[in-house]
Amino acid sequence: MNNLKVHTLESAPEGSQPLLQNSIKAFGSLPSLHGVMAESPVVLEAYQMLHKWFTESSFDADELTVVWQSINVEHECHYCVPAHAAIAKMMKVDDALTAALRNRQPMPNAKLQALHDTTLLIVRNRGQIDEADVAAFYAAGYSPKHLLEIVLGLSQKIMSNYINHLADTPLDERFAAFV
Repeated sequence: MNNLKVHTLESAPEGSQPLLQNSIKAFGSLPSLHGVMAESPVVLEAYQMLHKWFTESSFDADELTVVWQSINVEHECHYCVPAHAAIAKMMKVDDALTAALRNRQPMPNAKLQALHDTTLLIVRNRGQIDEADVAAFYAAGYSPKHLLEIVLGLSQKIMSNYINHLADTPLDERFAAFV
């Protein structure tokens, strides 16, 4: 038994309470994942910062979704797959892209396919990918900056996916429609 629980604003350690208030402001309610992370204020803060920085990267909404969902699906995260489907909907990402990612189907264009493929290569090979694969990624219209930003997104997703596995985080009601 891992003893991880979903904290509320009231039950969270004092250092996590302002961070949870930020989550409530951003999402309208407290995501269960943030409640679990609240056990460690530094973990919750790190996750919030990684999320902020990744959303400020050079990727557009479709590309953010491709990176997030490629990793979530690969890691079989019961919480993040529907949560990011809901986030994609809020970001006005085409439902067809979200469905393709979830169902491991081809991406709608070659550039997004290259991003998807490269993200999965980085995940599966722990960052060790062939020069030919990197060259194909660049030929699709990406640059070294994008390669590094995939790793930033992966850092965020490792935290959330692994914590969700450890905690068996309950899915928030607002994400249930996206299962």
